[in-house]
Amino acid sequence: MAIEASDLTDETYNAILLESEKFDDNLTLQFGLLTHDCDDETDFINQSEKLIKKMLKYNNNTLDDLFFGEPPSMSEFHKVLKKMQSNIERLRRK
Repeated sequence: MAIEASDLTDETYNAILLESEKFDDNLTLQFGLLTHDCDDETDFINQSEKLIKKMLKYNNNTLDDLFFGEPPSMSEFHKVLKKMQSNIERLRRK
């Protein structure tokens, strides 16, 4: 059964979706779509972490595609992804 972003606790929503939204709506879209493939919040957290690890390996062409021809700098992109990873680690410690 897929979940919706509204099914997430505030902590998880803020740690992943809100953090991505602060950066760019196109990044938020990727994580919002991910919810539809997840069974529950724990699955969403795990899948988000996998997606972040994958995104950290993106090259400039992939980044350009993700942001529809208006990519951020790679360093800024990595910075937000690492912040999201840190947020996920904090969620897991609770």
